[in-house]
Amino acid sequence: MQTQNQVAGKLYLVGTPIGNLEDITFRAVRVLREVDFIAAEDTRHTRKLLTHFDIVGKDLFSYHEHNERDAARQIMERVLRGEHGAVVSDAGMPGISDPGQEVVQLAIASEIDVVVVPGPSAGITALCGSGIATDAFSFYGFLPRETNRRKQVLEALQYRKETMIFYEAPHRIEKTLQAMHEVFGERFVVIARELTKIHEDFIRGVLTKEGVSFAESPKKGEMVIVVQGAEETAKEPAKNTLLPIIDHVQMLVNQGVDRKEAMREVAKLHGVSRRDVYQQLLLEDKNK
Repeated sequence: MQTQNQVAGKLYLVGTPIGNLEDITFRAVRVLREVDFIAAEDTRHTRKLLTHFDIVGKDLFSYHEHNERDAARQIMERVLRGEHGAVVSDAGMPGISDPGQEVVQLAIASEIDVVVVPGPSAGITALCGSGIATDAFSFYGFLPRETNRRKQVLEALQYRKETMIFYEAPHRIEKTLQAMHEVFGERFVVIARELTKIHEDFIRGVLTKEGVSFAESPKKGEMVIVVQGAEETAKEPAKNTLLPIIDHVQMLVNQGVDRKEAMREVAKLHGVSRRDVYQQLLLEDKNK
């Protein structure tokens, strides 16, 4: 519990290399040396990083998606007692498709200083090397794994004009690219893998029914997908603002329209047969 005279510590969000350890900044190394504790997505991974830069004897504990809420509170308790703490992910910036957002929100609510120590980002690295427009872009992270939900998300993005950035695991990359083709059509796409490492690779192509050919490139490591936005001339169809069929029929009936005439009118407006309308009404009556 913080006393009246006790000064709270600071919370640092520290960016770490996404592959090449030379990408860490002097500032990041200094902060990791100076803080009292480090909350890491994977302590084993972070310990290797610390050892490489001769940062030893650090109080290191887990902060990942499965314990995010409890760990965030633990971090806040320590910072409020006056300790300085750093949050790191396995690679890149905390909070970008990794834990970090919740602890920042808690810190802001507790009037704790949040200091961001910037570092590499796989999404921005892939975008810059993709050759696709960089003047406007959106980042969406990982798409849903469930087929129908993934399709719904992609359909919501179908007419976005800016470049889109996604992350994907190697064992799902082909299905994701096929799903993108189904919704987006034949657009230019770049898949970046092993970024900043020895086998860094940018695979450029066009979305097709088969996905994108990886040729001799092994499907290894987390991948970044950069997709060209929709053509400027592409227009989103007007959204259907009609009431559901059953409600529409009932509304007309309530207005004094004959039921058969209401069914005929609703079928016409919704672009379905009068038989389809009748079957929906029949099913509704049975369920009452």
